[in-house]
Amino acid sequence: MIQWFFHTSTKQVGPLEGQAALDFARQNPDAYCWRTGQPEWLPVKAVAELCADAGPGAGMPLPPPPTAGMRRGRADEIDFKIYGQEMQFVEVELDHGESAVAEAGAMVYKDAAIEMTTIFGDGSTGGAGGGFLDKLIGAGKRVITGESLFTTVFTYHGGGKGRVAFAAPYPGTILALRLSDLGGRLICQKDSFLAAAKGVSVGIQFQRRILTGLFGGEGFIMQKLEGDGWVFVHVGGSVVERTLRPGEVLHVDTGCLAALTPEVEFDLVQVGGVKSVLFGGEGLFFATLRGPGRVWIQSLPFSRLAGRMLSAAAPGGSKGEGSALGPLGNLVMGNRD
Repeated sequence: MIQWFFHTSTKQVGPLEGQAALDFARQNPDAYCWRTGQPEWLPVKAVAELCADAGPGAGMPLPPPPTAGMRRGRADEIDFKIYGQEMQFVEVELDHGESAVAEAGAMVYKDAAIEMTTIFGDGSTGGAGGGFLDKLIGAGKRVITGESLFTTVFTYHGGGKGRVAFAAPYPGTILALRLSDLGGRLICQKDSFLAAAKGVSVGIQFQRRILTGLFGGEGFIMQKLEGDGWVFVHVGGSVVERTLRPGEVLHVDTGCLAALTPEVEFDLVQVGGVKSVLFGGEGLFFATLRGPGRVWIQSLPFSRLAGRMLSAAAPGGSKGEGSALGPLGNLVMGNRD
């Protein structure tokens, strides 16, 4: 069944299906809507599937494009370019008055006319929106998901174009994703947020299942990015995107899951028999991803890279993944130098 997302001047709702989507569209005829396969957000009145039985308003002419007032609270429109291969950085291009937010310490360079301001949280409430408590809650969410307490906002005050660049702290790939193309929300691994257009909210996503939280590789908390603008997410190594059909199942190493859309079901499945658990080097569980939806898989999680470095630095360090038996398993598997 088709899942719909709706955006009004004050909130975003979804996913909704069937009659619930039709009812929301009937009650909010001036809202905007999006579903998988739709290239951009469209006025509800322009979508025949939602207006076929919406009464006298169906079939009326399209409203004019959103005005500046209607866009209040939505993310700034920014341009960007990603440089490099294994050690990437992203250069963001800003018009006058536009802003980008980034993780503290991520900046590489900026034009002199770009003002840098450090704030609590992610700045998604805007300068006039939200009080100190809202900002404190936003900052607390960032700390829980592995980010710093503060975010840096870069605002351009010159003429023409201004440029600011951001880089990740370890080798990998920068994913540039427009949240409006993903239904307004993305779930990703902790500490993966790099930068975004101002207006994007960085929150938390709790794992509902106990086993998934304990053994899913990301713990009970993941990052939740919400809004309609561009976000830049950093993952380890190379990345591959998979679009899962309804009911399609994919098994992934628990540490290699980088991001997924909210409609994807995330669970665990046991690796196999006792021999696979003890000597397979893959742990106890695989991450099980069930479609529909989109997932992004990283080839080199930072935890795996750090583990190899620590193991190599230790006396008689192992060069393999290891197993549940520790040094004995490494000896049996031939991983001891």
